[in-house]
Amino acid sequence: MKQTSGFISTYSADAFGVCSALYELGGMIVMHDASGCNSTYTTHDEPRWYDMDSMVYISALTEIEAIMGDDSKLIEDVVRAAEELHPKFIAIVGTTIPAMTGFDADAASRVIEERTGIPTFGFATTGMKSYVHGASLAFETLANIIVNQNRKDNVAESTMPKINILGLTPLDFSVNGSDKSIKEYYRSKGYEIISTWAMGSTLDEIKKSADADLNIVVSETGMGVALKLKEKFGTPYKIGISLAGEEIDVTDEYQESINEHNLIDFFEGKINNVSDKENKAYNEDNPEILIMGERVNSLSLAKYLSNKTGKKCYGYATTDSDEDEIIDTIKSLDNLQVIIADPLFKPILKLIDKSKAQKIKFISLPHEAFSGRLYRNEIPNLVENTNMLLELL
Repeated sequence: MKQTSGFISTYSADAFGVCSALYELGGMIVMHDASGCNSTYTTHDEPRWYDMDSMVYISALTEIEAIMGDDSKLIEDVVRAAEELHPKFIAIVGTTIPAMTGFDADAASRVIEERTGIPTFGFATTGMKSYVHGASLAFETLANIIVNQNRKDNVAESTMPKINILGLTPLDFSVNGSDKSIKEYYRSKGYEIISTWAMGSTLDEIKKSADADLNIVVSETGMGVALKLKEKFGTPYKIGISLAGEEIDVTDEYQESINEHNLIDFFEGKINNVSDKENKAYNEDNPEILIMGERVNSLSLAKYLSNKTGKKCYGYATTDSDEDEIIDTIKSLDNLQVIIADPLFKPILKLIDKSKAQKIKFISLPHEAFSGRLYRNEIPNLVENTNMLLELL
């Protein structure tokens, strides 16, 4: 029960992370579930659903099929649909009920691939982990199976450095133009973009990812594939996003964040040319700012705001923190005066000391993967403009 949330929302589930990662690549994605997962994903967590076609389906698992373990119906349905739709690949995505009954997604996918001749992947997702886990699994699978291992030897020389942008999905960047802004930023710096995993790229472009000289990880969902591409092709990577025309590199802080239980501060706590007493007074009076959310975005924004304001900013990854851990973290910051987070985190302030909570200014920064469509229209494109946040601090 420790992982149960009583006051705040939960992040989009791992099954939805798989769907989001693969959405634009021309495959047939089948969530193995009774039907509820499909409607939740398409209406709350997938902003592309009404404007872009994708073959995302539900298996309509019945109670008797779940109890008796009748996997043949799923296999027959998928094979029949694939023969009609001709997808580039097939993904079988697990949810909570199949996880409880012991459904073997890998075995089912092997049978389907043998019968259809279409590359088929099984994902043993459970609906109990966050979207980061699911999207990471999907991207790592593409790196293992889809990326052309021989291409790099045959690629022509180019004077422009080539990059892949990894971890670009609407669950972290919504559909407010942030994805286009990120790509435009790197093009303006003289980079040739091979692929973006996986908004605005085709499966054929993903296959060419081995051509890249560098991988840019813009969210934690791209971290696993960055490591996989480094292992397979030796491609280096760096972590961070561009904010208001500035590239923020948090490659070192990323691993430190994991080692330090998700919380990293940005500010040395030392002002030049003043006495130690003045430094101490400054640190005591200097308000602390806590940015909560996805790891790469939170660290990047914290580093950016600290550089701009001179204040102590913390980047806090909440995608794998439970409610109690978040409460304890907020309590541990003695001079916390500003929290920047999705508005559905605000009720957690009721669980800390009232006098402390009253001193905290809460700045809303909606996150698609946390509050879904509720605040979608309020999600800013920080890649282009951070003035809104700077003015509120």
